[in-house]
Amino acid sequence: MLLAAEMGTFCLLVAPLPFTLRKKVFRFLSESPIVAKVAYALKISFIFVAILFADALQRMFKITAESELVRSGQQHSDVRTETNVAARNAQRNTYLTGFTLFLSLVLTRTFYIILDLIHTQEEYAKLKKATSGTSGKSENSAKEIEALKKQLAEEQSKDRDFATLKKQSAQQAAEFDRLATKYNEATGSVSDKRAD
Repeated sequence: MLLAAEMGTFCLLVAPLPFTLRKKVFRFLSESPIVAKVAYALKISFIFVAILFADALQRMFKITAESELVRSGQQHSDVRTETNVAARNAQRNTYLTGFTLFLSLVLTRTFYIILDLIHTQEEYAKLKKATSGTSGKSENSAKEIEALKKQLAEEQSKDRDFATLKKQSAQQAAEFDRLATKYNEATGSVSDKRAD
């Protein structure tokens, strides 16, 4: 009964539900005091299932050892059938209690993973709303950025023009000095730059 209830609960947990319905269901399951009491009772029942699992496992090992003794010795066929039936029952009990414990762990983990997913989706929705609310501001910011880029491009072109003018000025000064020196050598006049 417990195993069937767990399987049904697991199917409900992973069923594709609309986000709002899933959010309401999981909020109820995580915050309801009644559900908390039921979960506490289930934890206690899983402790009993764990004890039953240990007992079934011990019984299975015991019957397997007895079965080996029967096979090694020549016993009656009635003992073999009783041993085989007991072995099957012990294995069945072991598997049922083991799967019940395993599914309880899977259910718990799946519940918390889905709860985290719901919280993450809520945060995502909040951030999306906040981002869409600031989209008008971002358009103004984009216009301001474009204006600043144009202004920067103009300043860079002015800097380039100034550097080009400076280079031309230095070249003209060097050419003037070279021509003045050549002229002075041709005329034979010596220029005293301090006196001039």
